[in-house]
Amino acid sequence: MDGERMATTPAEALIRDRTLRGRGDTGRTTTRRPRTIRWIIIVGLLLAVVLGGLYEFNRFREQAIATFFANNRPPPAKISAADVTTESVPRFATGIGSVTAIHQVTINPEVGGRVIKIFFEPGAAVKADDPLVQLNDAPDRGDLANYQAQARWAETTLQRSSQLAQRQFEARETVDQKQSQLDQARAQIIKTEAVIAQKLIRAPFSGQLGTRRIEVGQYLTPGAAIVTLTDLSMLYANFTLPSQMRPEIVVGQRVDVTADAFPGHTFAAEITTIEPQVSADTRTMTVQATMRNPDNSLLPGMFVNAAVVLPPKADVMVLPETAVDYTLYGDSVYVIREDGQDANGHPILKAMRTPIKTGARVGGKVEILQGLQPGERVVAAGQVKVQSGAQVAISDSPGPQPPAALTRN
Repeated sequence: MDGERMATTPAEALIRDRTLRGRGDTGRTTTRRPRTIRWIIIVGLLLAVVLGGLYEFNRFREQAIATFFANNRPPPAKISAADVTTESVPRFATGIGSVTAIHQVTINPEVGGRVIKIFFEPGAAVKADDPLVQLNDAPDRGDLANYQAQARWAETTLQRSSQLAQRQFEARETVDQKQSQLDQARAQIIKTEAVIAQKLIRAPFSGQLGTRRIEVGQYLTPGAAIVTLTDLSMLYANFTLPSQMRPEIVVGQRVDVTADAFPGHTFAAEITTIEPQVSADTRTMTVQATMRNPDNSLLPGMFVNAAVVLPPKADVMVLPETAVDYTLYGDSVYVIREDGQDANGHPILKAMRTPIKTGARVGGKVEILQGLQPGERVVAAGQVKVQSGAQVAISDSPGPQPPAALTRN
């Protein structure tokens, strides 16, 4: 037997070793497989427990959040309320224009001459016929003295000729010639006196002077600008209105004039002229109103807004302008309505957004054409804190008031 074992070839020995090794590996594989399956089961159970815990935690958190918000509602928003009322609404026909002075001129000389004296100060107030500028009139005064001497001589010779003619010592033709010479001399006197008067330039009416445009010693040609003179006590307000308003515009109507330079101040005017023609380009008519300017506030050339007072419109629903929410999608308000009672028996108030149609806005109020009824209560202030259907509480503080009436002259 030992001989046989020793006689085994190397190839047989190699086969026998591989066979024995395979048997050992098979035993170990069989031993490890149950352990792997057991670990997989354990890990799966652990993952299931973790995922189930996370799911239950999320459900609990969501339920807690819902319970919190259900039991912790925000308090009602504090707002100010206003009632829809009916009243007479004033109507106006509005236009834009400018102010001009009733009396306004640029002082110019009628004749040429050298300035020898200036009697005024720039910006001063003057009265009618006050002297302003004296031009050199010495040559004209010399001519006046000459013509006056000629007139005296002509008058003397005329008297002598008349006496002689009465005695028929001189022809009647000579008397007429002397009379003509006297008349010519007197005419020259009148003309020269007029030229002298023209060279003393006076104020044509009372008013306020502007800036001086001349100097002493300057030679002025006829028509040269000296200074402007403006009477600010009375002014014209010239403005335009659509031609469709013509049936409602008549002479004598009151016009409220406002200027950007004096915000909150209204000047009273009265229509004095209506242009009898309508502009073919703009289809507007020009209206002129006369107004007093006692404190010289307005100046000619100022831009103004004019509102012709028309008969008021009666029984119109109005609200404060602050109650209306203006958007691109239309105008709306929050109407306050009762929705049951709370635990204390107090009515629950909710604000409901309601679309409306608005009209003219006058004096801080807006005209309501559609969407509301008289007596309804709406949110007048605090809309930024309100959503449609939200609960509100009316504040004890007074709501916004329309601006005070504009002052009028």
